[in-house]
Amino acid sequence: MNRIFQFAFSKIQGVRVYALVGRSGTGKSYHSKLVAAKYHIDLIIDDGLLIRGDKILAGHSAKRDPNFIAAVRTAVFDDDDHRNEIMSALLKERYKRIMIIGTSEKMVNKIAKRLELPPPEKIIHIEDVASEEEIETAMRIRYTEGKHVIPVPSIEVTRSAPQIVYDSMKVFMGKGHHLKKQTYEKTIVRPEFSRPDKEELSEAVLTQMVKHAIGEYDPVMKVKKVRGTRNTDTTYSISVTLQLPARHYMGTTISDLQEYITDCIERYGGVMVKTVNIEIEEWG
Repeated sequence: MNRIFQFAFSKIQGVRVYALVGRSGTGKSYHSKLVAAKYHIDLIIDDGLLIRGDKILAGHSAKRDPNFIAAVRTAVFDDDDHRNEIMSALLKERYKRIMIIGTSEKMVNKIAKRLELPPPEKIIHIEDVASEEEIETAMRIRYTEGKHVIPVPSIEVTRSAPQIVYDSMKVFMGKGHHLKKQTYEKTIVRPEFSRPDKEELSEAVLTQMVKHAIGEYDPVMKVKKVRGTRNTDTTYSISVTLQLPARHYMGTTISDLQEYITDCIERYGGVMVKTVNIEIEEWG
């Protein structure tokens, strides 16, 4: 089924696409069931998985992957077999609303396009559903303990990836959220690429991450050099030298690019980035 026909089919069926967006480690997966309940969302796409309620319908989690490149490709369904598995499952399901979770609007739009879904009509930012204190706590746990959340019971994750399961938790949603009283079970995992005790990231790995981020953001840009320093608080300060044609129009701001690189490295490098300094050299 080609993309145009699938888009028309989705619109005829009345499918509405939502997106939950926020920086890595801010608690998106943790809050996803709350958002799904509030907006009566049937399906969730999160880190390579298609989820309905407490069941994984299709896909495999990027949290199973051993390195950055494999994880990022899984999350955006770069592999055709993975993509087709999700699309086949979607065609079998009855649903009116689906939510895509991602670190940026650019990412969720890319996933929607890759899965031949309409672009998200409503973007929900994590700050809209989580307090500043909740976000700070989630980020502290992510970057000091390397823990992530998959919004399904642990038995669902254990079936396919028992090696990453760390613990489980139950979250009680009461009347304060304008919902019926309900308890959701979530799985706490510790991916290989996010171990808190891992060795310092080499400049070769940082360069690989930055090149991937730049290639997705604007393929005309070329990465000349990447330098990274690990600070005493275990965060990273990164300097990037880019080359681009003199007449090339970026169409965005440096701060947007800095944020995109930060999100990419934090999500799949399992580290917190303090600063990203960008220097641009023109050529041609």
